[in-house]
Amino acid sequence: MTNRPLSRFLGDTPGRVILKLLVLSFVVGVLLSALDLHPLDVFDGMVHFVRRLWNLGFEALGQLGGYFVLGAVVVVPVWIVIRLMSLGRRD
Repeated sequence: MTNRPLSRFLGDTPGRVILKLLVLSFVVGVLLSALDLHPLDVFDGMVHFVRRLWNLGFEALGQLGGYFVLGAVVVVPVWIVIRLMSLGRRD
């Protein structure tokens, strides 16, 4: 019972959470290794992305908006089709 607040925070007992994180870390590590990605490469990529956004300033907001529009061109029609197809199943 002493771990109750900690278990509530973690969503499970600390031992099970640690075991799940170890297994997930191993699986992700194998996948990243298969893709020939290394932790420092991923971190450097994130740092480079943030620096690029900072250097671009307000132009970056326009690029981000372009990404949203580009994604919406695909996502919104697919969502509409899925919603229309699900209307017939509710009856």
